[in-house]
Amino acid sequence: MIKDNQTHLNRLHVIVDGLIVAGSYMLSYYLKFESVFRDKNPGGVLSMSTYFSALYYLVPSYLFLYYMVQLYTSRRALRLWNEFVDIVQANLMGIVGFLVLLYMLKQSNFSRTMLGIFFVLNIALTTLAHGLLRKFLRYIRKKGYNIKHILLVGYSRAAEAYISRVLENPQWGYDIAGVLDDFVPIGTSYHGIKVVGKTDQLQDYLVNSNYDEITITLPLDDYDRLEELVAQCEKSGVHTKFIPDYTSLFPSNPYTEDVQGLPVVNIRYVPLTNSFNKLAKRVVDIIGSFIGIILTSPVMLVAAIAVKLSSKGPIIYKQERIGLNGQPFMMYKFRSMRVQTEAEEKKGWTTKGDPRVTGVGAFLRKYSIDELPQLFNIFVGQMSLVGPRPERPQFVEKFKEQIPRYMVKHQVRPGLTGWAQINGYRGDTSIRKRIDYDIYYIENWTMGFDFKIILGTIRYGLFNKNAY
Repeated sequence: MIKDNQTHLNRLHVIVDGLIVAGSYMLSYYLKFESVFRDKNPGGVLSMSTYFSALYYLVPSYLFLYYMVQLYTSRRALRLWNEFVDIVQANLMGIVGFLVLLYMLKQSNFSRTMLGIFFVLNIALTTLAHGLLRKFLRYIRKKGYNIKHILLVGYSRAAEAYISRVLENPQWGYDIAGVLDDFVPIGTSYHGIKVVGKTDQLQDYLVNSNYDEITITLPLDDYDRLEELVAQCEKSGVHTKFIPDYTSLFPSNPYTEDVQGLPVVNIRYVPLTNSFNKLAKRVVDIIGSFIGIILTSPVMLVAAIAVKLSSKGPIIYKQERIGLNGQPFMMYKFRSMRVQTEAEEKKGWTTKGDPRVTGVGAFLRKYSIDELPQLFNIFVGQMSLVGPRPERPQFVEKFKEQIPRYMVKHQVRPGLTGWAQINGYRGDTSIRKRIDYDIYYIENWTMGFDFKIILGTIRYGLFNKNAY
């Protein structure tokens, strides 16, 4: 079965990561002190043995940090970009910890430049190694190796959603052998995956077949059998997962309270209702927007001149949007359209080739420069660096009647960028999908998640095909 190979693969993974940490550190030492780029007058440099003795601390510490950010758990369904963010987080914690240790030991002669080189090199080489491993695994999975064989128990919306995701991502190496269900006729097929038997045949399938995983996807009205089916699976020793059929009701990351031993699941948990989380995010918004205003001021100055010279009308366009707790506020943008009447403004959002957009406006929108004045909205507390994008009042009134849970997005401050935007749901795209991503963000907020979205915005959001 695949779990034996997975154990060997994880061990090899740890060894390779340890070698990369050591190799990156040694290469950093060479680049700083031995290469043609070395400092000609290093002055007070410690001995090589002193530098290399630090590896006794660095290698196990970094491997422990990689373990803490779950780099050694199964990551079949995770993108390399998400893995890169985890690698960056682990390296940040590692380098900060090492610098604190040097400070405590009063070791001022240890080259900080070398540590900076090590930080960059280790992230780059570790990401490269993990990317090559992914390519290798994808290659051997195409050849029929490292495949995880799965049997679904229960035909439901959850089963269909899971099948769709697995078939859309063959690189995960999942093979769904079939579905057991009592209510759907045998032979019924969904995207080629057939119902192959009844749930009371599960024991026979467990005995006679070599499955790596049983995934229980029962419909809601069949949950009375859940305990019995889980017991059968665990008795066989096969790894078992459960995908609930009520994901439309429950949060993606449920918050559970313990009431004297009784687990109670909150239907909606918003981490940003916590006072400390709210304060921490606000402090980051103030500092981040202030730095952003300073860094982008030359770009904003050029954009303002270009808008003024290219068409008649104000430089800054103000538009009413709905923000935190459903309160309206005026959101700022560089004007990218010709001046319009009130009726024209109430037209739907901008579409490709919209004649209202000016030539300069198209350029500003393409590179998201038109959004930069919103840094001032953030600084005064009307918006946040990261959060659901705010919408106009008329669309809020429309969508709250048409889309379940739409108003949940107003439990947090709207953002300059968001989880939906870096996943491609920006501009003239599915509002339902956008809300799904917004709610996922709201329910799973952490400071690290914000950091991940900001990095994703730099990668995906500055140039977006849906920004017309």
